[in-house]
Amino acid sequence: MANFEEEGSVSDKENPQDFQEEVENNARIDEEQKEKLVKLPLGRIKTIIKLDPEVTMVNQEAVFLITKSTELFIDSLVKESYKYTAQMKKKTIQKRDVESAINNVDALAFLEGMID
Repeated sequence: MANFEEEGSVSDKENPQDFQEEVENNARIDEEQKEKLVKLPLGRIKTIIKLDPEVTMVNQEAVFLITKSTELFIDSLVKESYKYTAQMKKKTIQKRDVESAINNVDALAFLEGMID
């Protein structure tokens, strides 16, 4: 009976650690789910690349690199656009916020006139 009580008290002492591990695990799962939301499908990117009549074959590594660079570009555009959204004390990015980012950020100047 004493062993049972000791085991119970040991598990009670480990509860905060188990709880912390569970919280960290849930945070990791949430982060993975968020990453899935912003990943572009490789198959669709490959299909878009193959729409170019000059492209006959596409290396899988090239598809991955194009996809990853596109994801990073979209992330950058969204972050720059959100700065203008936050200035207006709004939470939703609108077309005018994207246009402001394009007009005010030198790295996005090549997009001027694209949103019309």
